[in-house]
Amino acid sequence: MARLNELLKIVKSLSQQEKAELIAFLSKSDNNNSSANCESGFNFIKQTSSCPHCKSTKIVKNGLRNSIQRFICKDCNKSFTVRTNTITEHSQKSFETWSKFIECMMNSFSVRRSAEICGINKDTAFIWRHKVLDALQNMQNSVELNGVVEADETFFALSFKGNHKKSTTFTMPRKAHKRGKDIHTRGLSHEQVCVPCGVNGTGLSVARISNLGRIGTKDLEFAFKNQIASDSILCCDGANAYRKFASKNSLDLIQLKSGKSKVGNFHIQHINAYHSNLKNWIKRFHGVATKYLNNYLVWNNFVNYAKESYKEKEQILTDFVFTTKKKDLCTNIPVRNPITTRTNFVA
Repeated sequence: MARLNELLKIVKSLSQQEKAELIAFLSKSDNNNSSANCESGFNFIKQTSSCPHCKSTKIVKNGLRNSIQRFICKDCNKSFTVRTNTITEHSQKSFETWSKFIECMMNSFSVRRSAEICGINKDTAFIWRHKVLDALQNMQNSVELNGVVEADETFFALSFKGNHKKSTTFTMPRKAHKRGKDIHTRGLSHEQVCVPCGVNGTGLSVARISNLGRIGTKDLEFAFKNQIASDSILCCDGANAYRKFASKNSLDLIQLKSGKSKVGNFHIQHINAYHSNLKNWIKRFHGVATKYLNNYLVWNNFVNYAKESYKEKEQILTDFVFTTKKKDLCTNIPVRNPITTRTNFVA
């Protein structure tokens, strides 16, 4: 009370202009807080126009719960919110916290740093990371590369990173590798995960794990999944798999023989730079389990290779994440099956 009286004395001593500026500041601050606490204040919340259960448009408001507007469908009598069937469903955290986490994702922060910034547990931050990246997979699936497309594969060590001693659902298929000895076999082998990658001149990129060891035509078909337009020019190295892939998908093919840096105006310098940047970016996470590698690939593509500005990408990610249907339950993310064959690879 004494501090309040002291504050009132200070306010009374202000000039009329200073009082007006103070009122404007407090009003602005209050509006910012209210919009942060009310989910309808975020522009990524789309207007609810149909029931997520039966798609009926006969819906009405049904009160608030934890400051979230609820709706009820007159046809199926089920209630729902804007969070229903999204990755934030059942989350007790506000959209303000989720927005902070999206910003952490845009800056490629570690799990622990993201958890500290958002005021959440590090395990929660890990689950949220892969919920967001699972949603981003949907975005990559809609990408179509056109024009001159540079393609090549890169390799990562097969990794079963994680604490498996406490696991009741996973058994290591091999002995654990000591630090510094990720690969024990010379050359390409099933100890290496093959990642075919493609980039074009407009900043679009696609990367997806396909197989273990040397790449084949079926692996390329799986990795790109009709994501290269039929009138494109495929520029790559001399591997036979690309020749068969280009013929099957009606692509013009430019292949560079070993030791050649370019053929006319065609080269694979962009894809080589992509591989180098990808490897350096992955290093910051101190090793990525193979079962999560696809998510880190799409994360890199969006944050580091999309041509939009930082703010535009942040808004795109926010809009996309909070309107995309969830793909997996929280409990299923840490216990995903290790990837051993092409049939196990989940895009």
